[in-house]
Amino acid sequence: MKPLPPSQAIEPTVSAGSSQRHFVFLQGMPSPFFARIADILRQQGCRVTRINLCLGDRLFWRSAGAVDYRGSYSRWPTFIDAFFAREAVTHIVLLGEQRRYHREAVHQAKLRGIEVIVTDFGYLRPDWITLERDGMSGNSRFPREPEAIRQLAARVSEPDWSVRFVDSAFRMARADLLYNMVNLLFGWLWYPGYRRSDMRPPTPIYTLASAWRLYANARLRSRMDHIVRGILASDVRYFVFPLQLDFDFQIVAYSPYATMGDAIGEVLDSFARDAPPETRLVLKEHPWDPALSNWEHFTQERAKDLGIKDRVYFLRGGNLDALIQASAGVVTVNSTTGIRALQLGRPVKTLGQAIYDVPGLCSTQNLRSFWNQPSSPDPLLTRDFIKVLAAMVHIRGVFFQEPGLSHAVCEAARRLLDDSNAPMPPRSCS
Repeated sequence: MKPLPPSQAIEPTVSAGSSQRHFVFLQGMPSPFFARIADILRQQGCRVTRINLCLGDRLFWRSAGAVDYRGSYSRWPTFIDAFFAREAVTHIVLLGEQRRYHREAVHQAKLRGIEVIVTDFGYLRPDWITLERDGMSGNSRFPREPEAIRQLAARVSEPDWSVRFVDSAFRMARADLLYNMVNLLFGWLWYPGYRRSDMRPPTPIYTLASAWRLYANARLRSRMDHIVRGILASDVRYFVFPLQLDFDFQIVAYSPYATMGDAIGEVLDSFARDAPPETRLVLKEHPWDPALSNWEHFTQERAKDLGIKDRVYFLRGGNLDALIQASAGVVTVNSTTGIRALQLGRPVKTLGQAIYDVPGLCSTQNLRSFWNQPSSPDPLLTRDFIKVLAAMVHIRGVFFQEPGLSHAVCEAARRLLDDSNAPMPPRSCS
C-alpha cells in the first residue's frame, strides 16, 4: 500500500510541550489492522507506541515501537497514568473501551485531555468498521436528537450501500484461536500478571463448544429454513427477538441485564401477560452463541410455565431478514439487528442502551403497548440516521481479509491523521 501524500495530513497538534502527535495503541483485533495503521502514522511524522499486555498482543504487532507491560492488573492504573504523563501522549487507539485494561486507560486519558479512539465491528454490516471518539453504544458521541441528525444528514452524501468487501470467518476464527491459545499456553512466562480483558469463557471450552454448535446448527439448516417458511406462510402476527451473546459488552456494560436469561425472562413474562393471544414470538439465537447457556431449553421451559409454549418459537438459524420484514416488530436489548429492522421499516423496541435508540426511530412505548400497537419508525429520519451513522462513526473495510483490510487501514489512517473523526462524507482510498 502506498504511503499517504503529506498534503493529505494536517500538521500535528501540540500537546504536553511536544510538537508531535503521539498515538498509543492498546489491544486490538488479532489482525494486522493496528500495526499497519501505525506504520502509516509513523511515515507521516507521528510518534507511535504499542503497549503489549499479553503474548497475543505481541504476536500480532508486526511494527516498531512496542512496550511490554508485565506487571499486575492492580498496578496498571499507576503505570498507564505515569506513561501518559511521561510520554506526552495525545491519542489512544483501542478495540472496545469496556475491556478491563481499556476502562482504566480511557479514564486516565480523559483526565489528561487525551483523545480516545475506539474501533470494533460496525453497527452496519457486513463491510463496515467503527472508528468512534470516546466509546460505543452508551458512550458514543452520536447525537440522539432527531433534529441534530437531520442537520448532519444535510452535510453528508449518500454512501454506496453495495457490499464492496467480504471478510473471512475462517481467518478470524484462526487468528482468535491463535491469540488466545498462545496466551493460555505460554503467556504466563512473559506476562505473568496479565488478566484476560474480555468476558468470554475460557478458550478451550469456548472453542470446542463453538465448533460443536456451528456443526450442529449446520445440520439443522434445512429444518430451520422449513420452520421460517412455515411462519412466513402462516400469516400469523409475530414479533422477533434476536438474542445476543451473554459475554458481549453490549449486554455486560450497556444493558440492565446480568445475562441474556434475564432479558428473555422479562420479554416472555410481558408477552404472556400483555400480548394479544393470537400473537407469536420468535426468538433467534445469535449465530456465534456457543450454547454454554442453553437458552433454547430455558425459553421452552419458561414459556411452558407461562402457558405460552405453543406461541413461542426458538430458532437456531434461518433467514433473519425475511423474518423481520414480515414481522409486526422487533424487540431487542441493543443488537445491531435493530438497525437492520429500522432499515426494513419495522417497529423496534430497545431494552438497553443503543446508538439507534432515538425518538422517531425506536418506540418509546412500554412493552405492553408495543405488543398491541407498535409505533413505526419515521422513514425519512431512518434514512438520515443511517447516512450520518455511516459517515460519522464508520470506515469501509474489514479486519481480516484483503482487499477490505487494506482499505480499512487506509481509511482509518486518514481519519487519524486529519484528526477528523467527526461528521464528514465517506472518503475513498486508492
